[in-house]
Amino acid sequence: MGNSRVSLRWVAQQAGVSPATVSRVSRGSTQVSPELRDRVLRVIEESGYRPSYLGRALAETRHGSLGLVFPGLSGPYFSGLLQGFEAEALETGDSVLLLASHYLAGTDAKVIDLAGRVDGMAIHAGTVSDAVVEQVAQQARVVVMCGQPSASHASVSTDNATMGVLTRHLLVDHAYRRLAFVGHPEGSPDVTSRWEAFLAAHHAAGVIPPEQPVRVGLQQSDGVIAAGRILDRGDRPDAVVCANDETALGVILSALGRGLRVPEDLAVTGFDDMDMASLVQPGLTTVRQPVRELATTTARLLVDPDRRPSGNITLATELVLRGSCGCSAGGAGGAGQAGT
Repeated sequence: MGNSRVSLRWVAQQAGVSPATVSRVSRGSTQVSPELRDRVLRVIEESGYRPSYLGRALAETRHGSLGLVFPGLSGPYFSGLLQGFEAEALETGDSVLLLASHYLAGTDAKVIDLAGRVDGMAIHAGTVSDAVVEQVAQQARVVVMCGQPSASHASVSTDNATMGVLTRHLLVDHAYRRLAFVGHPEGSPDVTSRWEAFLAAHHAAGVIPPEQPVRVGLQQSDGVIAAGRILDRGDRPDAVVCANDETALGVILSALGRGLRVPEDLAVTGFDDMDMASLVQPGLTTVRQPVRELATTTARLLVDPDRRPSGNITLATELVLRGSCGCSAGGAGGAGQAGT
């Protein structure tokens, strides 16, 4: 049974360490030397001390928690981000407070309120306005995932320019001339960058791009909706370039349901390289992005005690060639993958 009369400061005095060190030991942090850890644990065991979470926060002038703000939770992309972020938070003993906006009214107020209860906050770009991000940055450390940095916060993103490498592969190596882009540039900074890379590749290859993307969301069902808009018309494209793998799988299912062959009648590509991309037949040509590393890097910036997060970190992505674009199992030119 814990001794309620024993305080964190008393334990710190007996062990000859700071209250913050006692707090780190009590929550299992790895940022304490083995010698100090043993000394503190000996005093804790002998005294029957049980930590007070309020006392810990006061002693360390911190909450011991991180905020994570997403637009939603469905799909492997957000699942991978959440797993990576939580895994890194466990290393420092921080808890994670999750807020999924689902684009509902009142999200701004909820995010601002959450900022008062955490030491740092990761905000996925496109979830709240830039003004709210700046306001939150006045209260807590902020890192924006897949967005742009500012003087008040850092950002961590992946290299969306590889979408241009993929588009060039379709235009030049496969000589497709009618490409459609599936995704909503105005709904996501990532999709905006991928659409811009798609257009740039067309201009570089001397091919006229489509005037507009097929504006849908990022779920598999949105790929089905997009397929209905582009596969039943007379000028069906040669290839469909999707902003993510989920929509690409939706397009493939719809194409097969219409009796079309992939890639003989329609090439389809994605972006993410989620697990299912390599399991479908034909395998999905896509761009692999390090989703888990995106989350762990963000979490590390938030808990780094030596500096306030600033600047932008861009993680490399990689083109992965599979059968859905028309490549053989070994990829075009015998290469299964092509770098950025």
